[in-house]
Amino acid sequence: MSLAESIGRAAFFSGLEPELIEQLASIAAAKSYQAGEVVFNEGDPGLGFHLLVEGRVKIYKSSPDGKEQLLHLFGPGEPFGEVAIFLGRGYPAQAQALSDCRTAFFPREALRRLISQNPDLAFGLMAVLAQRLTRFAGLLETITLKEVPARLAAFLLDLAGTGPAAELGVSKSQLASLLGATPETISRAFGRLKSAGLISEEKTAIKITDRRRLRQVADGLDKLKGSSKNSRNSK
Repeated sequence: MSLAESIGRAAFFSGLEPELIEQLASIAAAKSYQAGEVVFNEGDPGLGFHLLVEGRVKIYKSSPDGKEQLLHLFGPGEPFGEVAIFLGRGYPAQAQALSDCRTAFFPREALRRLISQNPDLAFGLMAVLAQRLTRFAGLLETITLKEVPARLAAFLLDLAGTGPAAELGVSKSQLASLLGATPETISRAFGRLKSAGLISEEKTAIKITDRRRLRQVADGLDKLKGSSKNSRNSK
């Protein structure tokens, strides 16, 4: 698949005219990263943003003592590092490839020139930032107000999208960091969802076997059997 085809298929650029897609492809650079390779570090100059074409990337922050706070997991078709376009500052977090990845990299200055000629592109970028803000607000609400099984159910549904399974690509300790829980509590939540027949594990993927009920758990409408006892232990 050509770079222009990959860009055109991304929801981020949906609705753009083919001519503008070609212009975007003309300024983009194809990048490749091996699993575990750092894409950019926190504080690196924000020279542009990436559109993930293949693979998975995690965005996280590290404390001085090496503790990691996972912020985002991105898959094919999703942009990351786009804040640098508007702020002109260093990247606010670190990006690392979870698997072998390919990206389309859009240099900041070239993209800004293209945006000045095509205001619709600016609206598209702002829409993505608005979606990110909405996701952060939703994550904050989930961590603050919901029990751990509900947090996990919501995360798995979001990660799977409309597909039948969610590819985790991170350890349970990293997932626990993202969901504001301990690894032990996350393991128990996985066990409860599996025991209820809502999910099953297949190698690195989590298969969703009962999407309707999993959504009910995520929305707090289904507490699962024994929820009261386990929820007290998960605080």
